[in-house]
Amino acid sequence: MYKIGAKVVYPMHGAGEIVDVVKQDISGTTRDYYVFRMPIGNMKVMLPVDKVDIIGIRDIISSKKLNKLLESITTMENIENANWNKRYRENMERLKTGCSEDVASVIKALIIRDREKGLSTGERKMLSTAKQILCSEIMLIKKVTAEEAEQLINERVL
Repeated sequence: MYKIGAKVVYPMHGAGEIVDVVKQDISGTTRDYYVFRMPIGNMKVMLPVDKVDIIGIRDIISSKKLNKLLESITTMENIENANWNKRYRENMERLKTGCSEDVASVIKALIIRDREKGLSTGERKMLSTAKQILCSEIMLIKKVTAEEAEQLINERVL
């Protein structure tokens, strides 16, 4: 069980902080929920305490691990599939893992693809989502703005 103030990552949404634990009655079932606040957009989400393992909630990575990740982006292998549908599904599966390395690899692949051939609307949205996920984690770890976090990523890929 996480405590108030814990910084965690919600796969496909990004990192944030648990700001409260509340009891809520939804459809006749009373459960405990984490109130999760995300730094990007200051959005609040309620997550059922008993489902965090199923959802895939994890602690944010350490500052040391983040620095290694940012350094490794430049040397990450760019896995590129020519088939749009297969490429999209593979990238989506990587995002769903919630793993920072997987999210970074999606960002790198899509930025390179955009530079070389352009992105479809779906891939452009996916790139935006992937950047939001990684940027939110960077923001919490390094205590920087969203713009500064995105710049840290772009410097490694461009």
